[in-house]
Amino acid sequence: MAIKVKAVERNISFDKTKEKYAYVMLPEIYSRLSSAKVIQEAATRSGINRGAINAAWDAIGEVIKAWATEGHSVAVPGLGTMRFGIRSASVENVGDVSTKLVTSRRVIFVPNSDIKQELAKTSISITCIDRNGKVVKQITSNDDGTVDDGDDTNDGGSTSDGGSDSGTSTGGSGDTA
Repeated sequence: MAIKVKAVERNISFDKTKEKYAYVMLPEIYSRLSSAKVIQEAATRSGINRGAINAAWDAIGEVIKAWATEGHSVAVPGLGTMRFGIRSASVENVGDVSTKLVTSRRVIFVPNSDIKQELAKTSISITCIDRNGKVVKQITSNDDGTVDDGDDTNDGGSTSDGGSDSGTSTGGSGDTA
């Protein structure tokens, strides 16, 4: 199995009078698997009937939502942990603190070591396509498989993950994890 990527030659110039081409990498679009298909596959692999797995799947989803909205980082069995966070602006004066500073809400997922190891072992296959739509090169990865797990809590932004003990923020602006 490989992660499939396209490197498409595109005009990246912001100036309409000039052309500057570069290869822009985009993941191949995979189809979204329905929960019914996942449940059926789990039933087949486990020998547990589909109804029991469906009931457990629904219950786990409800528990994760309930606990995450209470500020917990919640284990997702076999996958990792999930929590809610925000992106927000910072202000110097406490009188300026308000919910208007929140720019977006986020779902933060941190994979467990098994998932990261599986991703690290998965090759990456890149198909290079020139501006005329012609395939000009194909590459398969031989990199070290470094995995960014998305848990950068020290990114210069405020930290407000709902799961911290202090509930304080580090200042700055940008991502909060």
